[in-house]
Amino acid sequence: MRNRAKKILIVDDEVGILQLLKAILEEEGYEVEATDKGEHVERLLTEDLPDLILLDVLLSGKDGREIVKCLRAQKETRTIPIMMISAHPQARETAFASGANAFLAKPFEIDDLLDKVSQYCQS
Repeated sequence: MRNRAKKILIVDDEVGILQLLKAILEEEGYEVEATDKGEHVERLLTEDLPDLILLDVLLSGKDGREIVKCLRAQKETRTIPIMMISAHPQARETAFASGANAFLAKPFEIDDLLDKVSQYCQS
């Protein structure tokens, strides 16, 4: 019997990147939910929690680092692995400081993304 597909939530306000990541991860067999609105994250986490969250550091309307801090403060979401992504040079340190498990600098190699995702989505 096959295990259920691992679920990934992607949050990035650049729609092109969002669509590309969604297509790549779905091609790899992941179940993907995506939003370009940081303020939608809490609403999306009310039902079936993801196995991993891919989160842009700088989102219009809401800072990704604040979203991480909020998720870490809640019992239901504090253990979900979060990988932050950003093109901003100083983002790595602030991503980890806010509670992210991993960081990937934009632009990134697809293989690097898939390697990191598989680390957090192993059965």
